[in-house]
Amino acid sequence: MEARNFSLFSSRVSPNPAGDVTKEAPVAAGDGAKPCCGCLGRDSIANAAARVGPAVVNLTVPQGYYGLATGRSMGSGTIIDADGTILTCAHVVVDFQGRRITSKGKVDVTLQDGRSFEGTVLNADLHSDIAIVKINSKTPLPHAKLGTSSKLRPGDWVIALGCPLSLQNTITAGIVSCVDRKSSDLGLGGMRREYLQTDCAINAGNSGGPLVNIDGEIVGVNIMKVAAADGLSFAVPIDSVSTIIQHFKKSGLKDSSHYPNDFLSRRVVRPWLGLKMLDLNEMIVLQLRERDPKFPKVEKGILVPMVTPGSPADRAGFRPGDVVVEFNGKPVESIKEIIAIMDDRIGKPLKVVVKRANDEVAKLTVIPEEANPEM
Repeated sequence: MEARNFSLFSSRVSPNPAGDVTKEAPVAAGDGAKPCCGCLGRDSIANAAARVGPAVVNLTVPQGYYGLATGRSMGSGTIIDADGTILTCAHVVVDFQGRRITSKGKVDVTLQDGRSFEGTVLNADLHSDIAIVKINSKTPLPHAKLGTSSKLRPGDWVIALGCPLSLQNTITAGIVSCVDRKSSDLGLGGMRREYLQTDCAINAGNSGGPLVNIDGEIVGVNIMKVAAADGLSFAVPIDSVSTIIQHFKKSGLKDSSHYPNDFLSRRVVRPWLGLKMLDLNEMIVLQLRERDPKFPKVEKGILVPMVTPGSPADRAGFRPGDVVVEFNGKPVESIKEIIAIMDDRIGKPLKVVVKRANDEVAKLTVIPEEANPEM
């Protein structure tokens, strides 16, 4: 499936005032039976949507080229803090094609209750497509709770909220189809990324809106769908988003109206090794050993099928066929563990233990470099 089949979204804002969002949304009793936490009851989807809906906003950004207006980028977002912090997609508020944004980091924000504000883009990370916008209000603002995506399983119910095709306050529901869809599976180049795949109906304008579990917690940020198919939608897992937000906080949040386009320079720093990696399990290992009896006797680990020439990993002595079993002094069984250990360690030596053919053990030292932000 080619990357061109995937679309990133924006849509026109059409405010539709709602009731008082400063109060907690009522939870209907339904037929009187109170479902357990995480269980699907008669009113579960409606209650979850009611908890998060007031915090979902519409974002509109004028775009232009050398002072000439060329249109508007429009999408959705979610207020995640009472101070007016809004979580959204970078492509909603930043021009990916390199054209100059006439707004100088300013965004028009419309709440579900009809209130409108001028927001400021504080940070935008093009690699993950995540951005933070800030609004200031003298009156209370509704905000949604961040959940965790690590506990999601295929088949779990989820809800997508946003403003598709100018239809404000739209809610759709579906299930999680896959919890770790790789960017390479979607034909997307660059550094490795993982997405939540759902069958929720999302369209142009849903980008940046929340993906919510039935407990009313944000578990993802809706980002794209397959343009030529139904029921294939993707979201950035909220655990990854939380990590990105922490990186934003480390780099400092500034008012981009005073530093035009400076939010792009405050990118998330990512280490790069130059390895293609594959998680191993017992069955894959058995198959590999059937094909090559010299393959190391491991139950789990991370296989290195390819090493980029001239990369930090190449200089450290990694070879295709290596199985990483220890990283910076810790046993590892997955790529996620390696990414978590590296964090933002650029230029710092990391000790790695790999197993090779005939159970040869090699101890390597690799020094990560900063990844090219264009990757």
